Amino acid sequence: MKEQLEHFLPLLPLKNVVILPKSILPIIVGRKSSVEAVEYALKNNKEIFITAQKHSDIEHPTEKDVFEYGTRATILQVMRMPKGTLKILVEGLCRSKMLSAETLDTFMSVNCKDLPTTSLEKTIEIEAIWRHLKNLYTNYAKLNSKMPLDLMSPAKTAEDMDNIADTLAVHINLSFDERQEILEIVDLKERLLKISAFLQKEIEILETEEKIKGRVQTQVEKNQREYYLTEQIKAIQKELGREDQSTDINQLRNKAKSLGLSEEAEEKVEKELKRLEQMPPMSSEAVISRHYIDWILSLPWQKASKDNISITTAEKILNKFHAGLTKAKERIIEFLAAKKFSTSLERSPIICLVGPPGVGKTSLAKSIADSLGRDFIRISLGGIKDEAEIRGHRRTYIGALPGKIVQAMRKAKTVNPVILLDEIDKMSNDLHGDPASALLEVLDPEQNRAFVDHFLEVEYDLSKVMFIATANMIDGIPYPLFDRMEIIHLSGYTEEEKVNIAKSFLIPKNLKEYSLKPKQFVIPTEILQKIVTSYTKEAGVRQLERIIAKLMRKSIQLMLKDEKVKTITITDELIKEWLGNPKFKKTNLSKSKDRIGLATGLAWTEFGGDVLEIEATILQGKGGLTLTGQLGEVMQESAHAALSYIRSRGTELGLKSSFYSSKDIHVHIPEGATPKDGPSAGITMCVALVSALTKIPVKQDLAMTGEITLRGRVLGVGGLKEKILAGRQHGIKTILLPSENQDDIEEILKEIGNSTDLIFVENMDEVLKLALEKNPFKITVKDDIISGAKKTKTKKH
Repeated sequence: MKEQLEHFLPLLPLKNVVILPKSILPIIVGRKSSVEAVEYALKNNKEIFITAQKHSDIEHPTEKDVFEYGTRATILQVMRMPKGTLKILVEGLCRSKMLSAETLDTFMSVNCKDLPTTSLEKTIEIEAIWRHLKNLYTNYAKLNSKMPLDLMSPAKTAEDMDNIADTLAVHINLSFDERQEILEIVDLKERLLKISAFLQKEIEILETEEKIKGRVQTQVEKNQREYYLTEQIKAIQKELGREDQSTDINQLRNKAKSLGLSEEAEEKVEKELKRLEQMPPMSSEAVISRHYIDWILSLPWQKASKDNISITTAEKILNKFHAGLTKAKERIIEFLAAKKFSTSLERSPIICLVGPPGVGKTSLAKSIADSLGRDFIRISLGGIKDEAEIRGHRRTYIGALPGKIVQAMRKAKTVNPVILLDEIDKMSNDLHGDPASALLEVLDPEQNRAFVDHFLEVEYDLSKVMFIATANMIDGIPYPLFDRMEIIHLSGYTEEEKVNIAKSFLIPKNLKEYSLKPKQFVIPTEILQKIVTSYTKEAGVRQLERIIAKLMRKSIQLMLKDEKVKTITITDELIKEWLGNPKFKKTNLSKSKDRIGLATGLAWTEFGGDVLEIEATILQGKGGLTLTGQLGEVMQESAHAALSYIRSRGTELGLKSSFYSSKDIHVHIPEGATPKDGPSAGITMCVALVSALTKIPVKQDLAMTGEITLRGRVLGVGGLKEKILAGRQHGIKTILLPSENQDDIEEILKEIGNSTDLIFVENMDEVLKLALEKNPFKITVKDDIISGAKKTKTKKH
């Protein structure tokens, strides 16, 4: 009777499991459709078609969701479990292919066809393949102790090879896809070759695992040996009393690993730790090594503070602690805005705040740090003359330490603090080196990523640090250092600004410091103005704060003496009693109507603006020019330039061509004890000289400033804000200014208002016409220095 090849059987889909012929496998059946399929098979001939799902995440597979190649199997045993689950034991009978499928009630049934093995002839080629497979399995079984050696029993026929091949595929470590591939191979020769390939791959994997295992074992044995020797060393150190040193070294090593040191620093620390282990703990070398390691481990290497950038908050902080300084605040807000907008902006600009003492440079830098939410560290550079103060000393020196930069980083404890380099213009140099040159590396964004301190001897990254420098004068900053910084000028405060600062900042601050209530200490605005003008002379407010503090102390003393006094109101009488007579007075301008040879100029000082009266007189002599009043070289040159201009314009001014050869000219600037310099008094000296020579008086209530050239051009000058304010304070109604400064004046007037008549001039001809009572180019005066005048003899009295 011919064996039936086609069968109509229930379908049992499996997840990630492939069953091969001649294999027995337990299966847990939980899905309702699968349970129904098993129940149907049990009622019939116990045969069932088992195949695998293509995707394990499908709960209700269809015909397309399962492989068409499967196994016709028989159910050997059934065990019913709780919740309707079945545990069955099945045996694969033969390969089978699904021809069609249909749904019966809740499960699927398939029409399947058996696939008998082909090439079932024991040829020489199959015999050779079989022997090769047998040798591979022998090697595999040696590497995998779980595999039975007798699995490859002698195969007498091709049918034996067929059965043993499927059994082998069940036992060796194959993936789901690889087992399905073997199930679908019907040809014996092809199947044996495929199993050989898989087995060869497994052998290579196992051999690699053995190698790795051997290496691990060797490492473990090495570690055990090191552990044993380490324990012996510990025991020896304990006997010698060095047990604490070993514990400390281990703690230092663990700390170094947790800090995220650079590779170079990590190697250096490990080298020093190994040296330290070999040294007696109290030896001088051990102390030096430990000191070095402590410094490296105390520095921040990765820890950074998060920038808390809020433009609104930054503006509030700057306005709360600083009055005026509009330009400086605008530049700082610009940087903060750019920092917030661009996440890739890592480099911080190196800002240099330049201004006179007491205008708030240091406190402004502190406010920048507060606005960013960063740590603030101040380094005072005033008086530093040794390069080692910046770069540190080498460890060969006794008591060597890192430089101020590294010390500041240790104090900050983060890699991105704000570091203030205070008084950067006060550094000097000597035979020990130039600290300004050492700062070039610190302040160069291209170099400070790898800053090397002589003490540390490893590279340290300073690129995330925001450096802010302060200086009183730009002249004291070396140009290479100046070129690396962005300069922000802070001008001195005006009198109005000082009064507002006193009201808003200084008085509340000192009231809190002395535990006074606002009603206990009252100082009127007019008294504050008098203190500012008559008892202080400064660009900032330090003297003003000291005077306010002194008045508060005097008030407290008075209230303690007389308990009836509850409130002190500062008056002119109290000011004079407690502070004495005014220490500073305004320059007294001459009120004389005879202003021949007398011109008023404007000057800039570190304490603000001031006025200068320049006097010129003509004497009988031999053409000499005398300059007095402690004038600097630039100012003296301006006087000579003014005289040369007058000589070149002598004919137009009505002067005799040889006037300078028979007369001596003396120019004097009062307050001779005060040094004076700069080119801005050039046009003032020229006006005074022309007035003295032509006998034309200079207009009252008029002042001027500007540099003069030999051709009579008027060049621009600086410090205009302070000069204009000084003119206002002295009652000047008209000020002559260089045309080159017209754009600057427009910005200044936005700050200080326009209550003075400002006239812009381009040349000295315009200045002389505006400054003198009469036009000197049209007047003719009978005198021996005027052209066409008769010479007359004068008697000495």
